Amino acid sequence: MQKASFFYIFRHLCAFIIQPAMQVYIEYALAENFCMDFCLLFAAKAITKNRTGLWRIGIASVLGACFAVVFPLFGTGGWLATIIKLIAGAALCAAAGIFQRVRAYLKFTAVFSLITFALGGGLIAVFSLTGMSYEQGGGVILSSVPVGIPLFAALVLALAVKKIASKFISKRAKASVACRIYAGQCSVKVQAFFDSGNKVYRAGSPVSVISQSDAEKIVNVDGIKNFVSVHTVAGKGKLPVFTADKIEIDYGERVVTLRGVLFCVSPSAEGRAVLHPDIAEAE
Repeated sequence: MQKASFFYIFRHLCAFIIQPAMQVYIEYALAENFCMDFCLLFAAKAITKNRTGLWRIGIASVLGACFAVVFPLFGTGGWLATIIKLIAGAALCAAAGIFQRVRAYLKFTAVFSLITFALGGGLIAVFSLTGMSYEQGGGVILSSVPVGIPLFAALVLALAVKKIASKFISKRAKASVACRIYAGQCSVKVQAFFDSGNKVYRAGSPVSVISQSDAEKIVNVDGIKNFVSVHTVAGKGKLPVFTADKIEIDYGERVVTLRGVLFCVSPSAEGRAVLHPDIAEAE
Protein backbone atom coordinates (compact mmCIF):
# COMPACT_ATOMS: atom_id res chain seq x y z
CA MET A 1 0.00 0.00 0.00
CA GLN A 2 1.08 3.55 -0.64
CA LYS A 3 1.29 5.92 2.27
CA ALA A 4 0.10 9.35 1.26
CA SER A 5 -0.96 12.65 2.65
CA PHE A 6 -3.72 14.77 1.22
CA PHE A 7 -5.15 18.23 1.37
CA TYR A 8 -8.71 19.40 1.49
CA ILE A 9 -9.87 21.40 -1.55
CA PHE A 10 -12.98 23.54 -1.20
CA ARG A 11 -15.96 21.87 0.38
CA HIS A 12 -18.10 21.53 -2.74
CA LEU A 13 -15.21 19.67 -4.40
CA CYS A 14 -13.64 17.99 -1.44
CA ALA A 15 -14.30 14.89 0.50
CA PHE A 16 -11.94 12.51 2.19
CA ILE A 17 -12.06 9.38 0.00
CA ILE A 18 -10.25 6.25 1.13
CA GLN A 19 -9.48 4.11 -1.85
CA PRO A 20 -8.66 0.38 -1.58
CA ALA A 21 -5.24 0.85 -3.16
CA MET A 22 -4.17 3.61 -0.81
CA GLN A 23 -3.76 3.90 2.94
CA VAL A 24 -4.18 7.30 4.57
CA TYR A 25 -3.23 7.70 8.21
CA ILE A 26 -5.83 9.64 10.14
CA GLU A 27 -3.36 11.71 12.16
CA TYR A 28 -1.67 12.88 8.95
CA ALA A 29 -5.06 13.55 7.39
CA LEU A 30 -6.14 15.70 10.34
CA ALA A 31 -2.83 17.58 10.46
CA GLU A 32 -2.74 18.18 6.72
CA ASN A 33 -6.34 19.35 6.56
CA PHE A 34 -5.93 21.61 9.59
CA CYS A 35 -2.81 23.24 8.16
CA MET A 36 -4.35 23.74 4.72
CA ASP A 37 -7.60 25.15 6.07
CA PHE A 38 -5.73 27.49 8.40
CA CYS A 39 -3.59 28.85 5.56
CA LEU A 40 -6.58 29.38 3.27
CA LEU A 41 -8.68 31.06 5.97
CA PHE A 42 -5.80 33.27 7.04
CA ALA A 43 -5.28 34.33 3.42
CA ALA A 44 -8.98 35.22 3.17
CA LYS A 45 -8.69 37.19 6.42
CA ALA A 46 -5.68 39.11 5.14
CA ILE A 47 -7.21 39.94 1.76
CA THR A 48 -10.60 41.01 3.14
CA LYS A 49 -8.98 42.71 6.18
CA ASN A 50 -11.31 40.85 8.49
CA ARG A 51 -10.49 41.56 12.13
CA THR A 52 -10.98 37.98 13.29
CA GLY A 53 -8.37 36.52 15.60
CA LEU A 54 -6.08 33.58 14.94
CA TRP A 55 -7.89 31.56 17.59
CA ARG A 56 -11.14 31.71 15.60
CA ILE A 57 -9.33 30.61 12.46
CA GLY A 58 -7.74 27.79 14.45
CA ILE A 59 -11.10 26.56 15.77
CA ALA A 60 -12.63 26.70 12.29
CA SER A 61 -9.67 24.78 10.89
CA VAL A 62 -10.12 22.05 13.49
CA LEU A 63 -13.80 21.76 12.53
CA GLY A 64 -12.87 21.60 8.84
CA ALA A 65 -10.29 18.88 9.43
CA CYS A 66 -12.75 16.81 11.44
CA PHE A 67 -15.40 17.17 8.74
CA ALA A 68 -12.91 16.02 6.10
CA VAL A 69 -12.26 12.81 8.01
CA VAL A 70 -15.78 12.04 9.29
CA PHE A 71 -17.92 12.90 6.26
CA PRO A 72 -16.77 9.98 4.03
CA LEU A 73 -17.87 7.50 6.69
CA PHE A 74 -21.49 8.29 5.80
CA GLY A 75 -20.95 7.17 2.20
CA THR A 76 -22.87 10.12 0.79
CA GLY A 77 -22.34 10.85 -2.89
CA GLY A 78 -23.76 12.68 -5.87
CA TRP A 79 -25.54 16.02 -5.64
CA LEU A 80 -26.39 15.53 -1.97
CA ALA A 81 -22.70 15.33 -1.11
CA THR A 82 -22.01 18.48 -3.12
CA ILE A 83 -24.74 20.38 -1.28
CA ILE A 84 -23.46 19.20 2.10
CA LYS A 85 -19.92 20.30 1.22
CA LEU A 86 -21.15 23.71 0.10
CA ILE A 87 -23.00 24.16 3.39
CA ALA A 88 -19.93 22.98 5.31
CA GLY A 89 -17.73 25.47 3.46
CA ALA A 90 -20.13 28.32 4.19
CA ALA A 91 -20.28 27.29 7.85
CA LEU A 92 -16.50 27.14 8.03
CA CYS A 93 -16.17 30.73 6.80
CA ALA A 94 -18.91 31.86 9.19
CA ALA A 95 -17.03 30.29 12.10
CA ALA A 96 -13.68 31.76 11.08
CA GLY A 97 -14.56 35.42 10.54
CA ILE A 98 -16.17 38.35 12.31
CA PHE A 99 -18.92 39.94 10.24
CA GLN A 100 -21.10 42.93 10.94
CA ARG A 101 -22.80 42.73 7.55
CA VAL A 102 -23.88 39.95 5.22
CA ARG A 103 -21.84 41.56 2.45
CA ALA A 104 -18.64 41.15 4.46
CA TYR A 105 -19.41 37.46 4.98
CA LEU A 106 -20.10 36.88 1.29
CA LYS A 107 -16.86 38.66 0.38
CA PHE A 108 -14.87 36.52 2.81
CA THR A 109 -16.45 33.31 1.50
CA ALA A 110 -15.89 34.30 -2.14
CA VAL A 111 -12.22 35.10 -1.53
CA PHE A 112 -11.75 31.82 0.36
CA SER A 113 -13.32 29.92 -2.55
CA LEU A 114 -11.20 31.64 -5.20
CA ILE A 115 -7.97 31.04 -3.31
CA THR A 116 -8.83 27.39 -2.79
CA PHE A 117 -9.65 26.80 -6.46
CA ALA A 118 -6.50 28.62 -7.56
CA LEU A 119 -4.33 26.63 -5.17
CA GLY A 120 -5.87 23.33 -6.23
CA GLY A 121 -5.33 24.07 -9.92
CA GLY A 122 -1.80 25.27 -9.27
CA LEU A 123 -0.87 22.13 -7.35
CA ILE A 124 -2.20 19.88 -10.11
CA ALA A 125 -0.08 21.81 -12.60
CA VAL A 126 3.03 21.49 -10.40
CA PHE A 127 2.48 17.77 -9.85
CA SER A 128 2.02 17.21 -13.59
CA LEU A 129 5.11 19.22 -14.60
CA THR A 130 7.38 17.69 -11.96
CA GLY A 131 6.13 14.14 -12.40
CA MET A 132 5.05 13.79 -8.76
CA SER A 133 2.58 11.00 -8.15
CA TYR A 134 -0.94 12.05 -7.27
CA GLU A 135 -4.50 10.87 -7.73
CA GLN A 136 -7.46 13.04 -8.57
CA GLY A 137 -11.11 12.18 -8.42
CA GLY A 138 -14.23 12.91 -6.45
CA GLY A 139 -12.94 16.36 -5.65
CA VAL A 140 -9.84 15.05 -3.90
CA ILE A 141 -6.18 15.41 -4.72
CA LEU A 142 -4.17 12.69 -3.04
CA SER A 143 -0.42 13.23 -3.31
CA SER A 144 2.71 11.44 -2.17
CA VAL A 145 4.05 14.64 -0.58
CA PRO A 146 2.51 16.85 2.10
CA VAL A 147 1.30 20.28 1.05
CA GLY A 148 -0.62 21.86 3.92
CA ILE A 149 2.02 21.27 6.60
CA PRO A 150 4.87 23.06 4.73
CA LEU A 151 2.50 25.92 3.88
CA PHE A 152 1.51 26.20 7.53
CA ALA A 153 5.17 26.26 8.59
CA ALA A 154 5.85 29.03 6.07
CA LEU A 155 2.86 30.99 7.38
CA VAL A 156 4.06 30.66 10.99
CA LEU A 157 7.51 31.88 9.92
CA ALA A 158 5.97 34.85 8.09
CA LEU A 159 3.88 35.79 11.13
CA ALA A 160 6.95 35.53 13.37
CA VAL A 161 8.91 37.82 11.05
CA LYS A 162 6.01 40.28 11.00
CA LYS A 163 5.86 40.22 14.79
CA ILE A 164 9.56 40.93 15.10
CA ALA A 165 9.31 43.70 12.51
CA SER A 166 6.40 45.26 14.39
CA LYS A 167 8.58 45.46 17.49
CA PHE A 168 11.08 47.60 15.61
CA ILE A 169 8.25 49.67 14.16
CA SER A 170 6.74 50.27 17.59
CA LYS A 171 10.11 51.37 18.97
CA ARG A 172 10.47 53.89 16.15
CA ALA A 173 6.85 54.93 16.49
CA LYS A 174 7.13 55.93 20.15
CA ALA A 175 8.67 59.23 19.05
CA SER A 176 6.27 62.03 18.24
CA VAL A 177 5.90 62.84 14.55
CA ALA A 178 4.34 65.76 12.71
CA CYS A 179 1.16 64.76 10.94
CA ARG A 180 -1.13 66.74 8.61
CA ILE A 181 -4.66 65.38 8.19
CA TYR A 182 -6.80 66.32 5.18
CA ALA A 183 -10.59 66.17 4.84
CA GLY A 184 -12.20 67.89 1.88
CA GLN A 185 -10.69 71.37 1.45
CA CYS A 186 -9.53 71.55 5.05
CA SER A 187 -6.47 70.27 6.83
CA VAL A 188 -4.98 70.34 10.30
CA LYS A 189 -1.43 69.82 11.50
CA VAL A 190 -1.00 67.89 14.73
CA GLN A 191 1.65 66.02 16.63
CA ALA A 192 1.02 62.29 16.56
CA PHE A 193 2.46 59.03 17.79
CA PHE A 194 1.88 55.35 17.06
CA ASP A 195 0.30 53.32 19.85
CA SER A 196 0.88 49.56 19.68
CA GLY A 197 -1.95 49.16 22.19
CA ASN A 198 -4.49 50.60 19.76
CA LYS A 199 -6.63 47.62 18.70
CA VAL A 200 -9.60 49.55 17.33
CA TYR A 201 -10.96 48.45 13.93
CA ARG A 202 -14.06 49.27 11.96
CA ALA A 203 -15.16 46.80 9.27
CA GLY A 204 -11.64 45.39 9.31
CA SER A 205 -9.89 48.75 8.84
CA PRO A 206 -7.63 50.24 11.53
CA VAL A 207 -8.91 53.32 13.34
CA SER A 208 -6.65 56.10 14.62
CA VAL A 209 -7.65 58.75 17.16
CA ILE A 210 -7.86 62.53 16.84
CA SER A 211 -8.88 65.05 19.50
CA GLN A 212 -12.26 66.68 19.17
CA SER A 213 -10.74 70.16 19.01
CA ASP A 214 -8.55 69.17 16.04
CA ALA A 215 -11.33 67.21 14.33
CA GLU A 216 -13.63 70.22 14.42
CA LYS A 217 -11.13 72.12 12.28
CA ILE A 218 -11.65 69.78 9.31
CA VAL A 219 -15.07 68.10 9.74
CA ASN A 220 -18.47 68.78 11.22
CA VAL A 221 -18.22 66.50 14.24
CA ASP A 222 -21.90 66.88 15.14
CA GLY A 223 -22.84 65.73 11.64
CA ILE A 224 -20.90 62.44 11.80
CA LYS A 225 -23.29 59.50 11.65
CA ASN A 226 -20.83 56.61 11.88
CA PHE A 227 -19.50 55.30 15.18
CA VAL A 228 -16.99 52.76 16.41
CA SER A 229 -16.88 50.85 19.69
CA VAL A 230 -13.83 51.46 21.85
CA HIS A 231 -12.61 50.04 25.16
CA THR A 232 -10.80 52.32 27.60
CA VAL A 233 -9.92 52.27 31.28
CA ALA A 234 -13.15 54.18 31.83
CA GLY A 235 -15.19 51.42 30.17
CA LYS A 236 -16.78 50.72 26.81
CA GLY A 237 -18.27 53.39 24.61
CA LYS A 238 -18.85 54.61 21.07
CA LEU A 239 -17.01 57.43 19.35
CA PRO A 240 -17.82 59.16 16.04
CA VAL A 241 -15.57 58.03 13.19
CA PHE A 242 -14.78 59.64 9.82
CA THR A 243 -12.48 58.92 6.90
CA ALA A 244 -9.68 61.39 6.22
CA ASP A 245 -8.93 61.88 2.54
CA LYS A 246 -5.23 61.54 3.28
CA ILE A 247 -2.62 62.06 5.96
CA GLU A 248 1.01 63.11 5.65
CA ILE A 249 3.40 61.77 8.27
CA ASP A 250 6.67 63.68 8.53
CA TYR A 251 9.51 61.54 9.88
CA GLY A 252 12.06 64.26 9.24
CA GLU A 253 14.05 62.37 6.61
CA ARG A 254 10.93 61.57 4.58
CA VAL A 255 7.22 62.27 4.36
CA VAL A 256 4.81 59.36 3.98
CA THR A 257 1.35 59.92 2.47
CA LEU A 258 -1.52 57.55 3.25
CA ARG A 259 -5.06 57.80 1.88
CA GLY A 260 -8.44 56.83 3.30
CA VAL A 261 -7.39 56.66 6.94
CA LEU A 262 -10.12 56.24 9.57
CA PHE A 263 -10.14 58.52 12.63
CA CYS A 264 -12.39 58.40 15.65
CA VAL A 265 -13.01 61.63 17.53
CA SER A 266 -12.08 61.56 21.19
CA PRO A 267 -12.77 64.35 23.69
CA SER A 268 -9.82 63.13 25.76
CA ALA A 269 -7.04 62.78 23.15
CA GLU A 270 -5.17 65.73 24.72
CA GLY A 271 -4.40 67.49 21.46
CA ARG A 272 -2.31 64.69 19.94
CA ALA A 273 -3.35 62.18 17.31
CA VAL A 274 -2.92 58.50 18.19
CA LEU A 275 -2.05 56.55 15.05
CA HIS A 276 -2.91 52.87 14.66
CA PRO A 277 0.18 50.58 14.43
CA ASP A 278 -1.19 48.96 11.25
CA ILE A 279 -0.63 52.30 9.51
CA ALA A 280 3.09 52.04 10.20
CA GLU A 281 3.13 48.56 8.68
CA ALA A 282 1.19 49.80 5.65
CA GLU A 283 3.92 52.27 4.71
